[in-house]
Amino acid sequence: VQLQASGGGLVQAGGSLRLSCAVSGSAEDIGARAWYRQAPGPHRELVAGIYGDGLTIYSDSVKGRFTISTDNAENTIYLQMNRSRLEDTAVYYCKVTHQYSGDYWGQGTQVTVSS
Repeated sequence: VQLQASGGGLVQAGGSLRLSCAVSGSAEDIGARAWYRQAPGPHRELVAGIYGDGLTIYSDSVKGRFTISTDNAENTIYLQMNRSRLEDTAVYYCKVTHQYSGDYWGQGTQVTVSS
């Protein structure tokens, strides 16, 4: 399984950005798809996740502003970021959990929110 994240960049506070994560390889046994982010420091936090039954979860800090989704074939994971805040600045990573072989991460895409 390989993941390729894209869509990061510079956005003004209050603006929108959409991140994409292309999933290739043995994607048919993937049970969970998620976005994480890491600001400077060691901690990487869960931003949003989507599961096989369509259940979605969000961190409290992005709830109501961000939306996670997939395309119909579930080969691409999206993160729609609306009403961006300065504290959303981070490197964003996509992750999938394969039923048999565990977790796979994308390479990260930088999002910078400016005032």
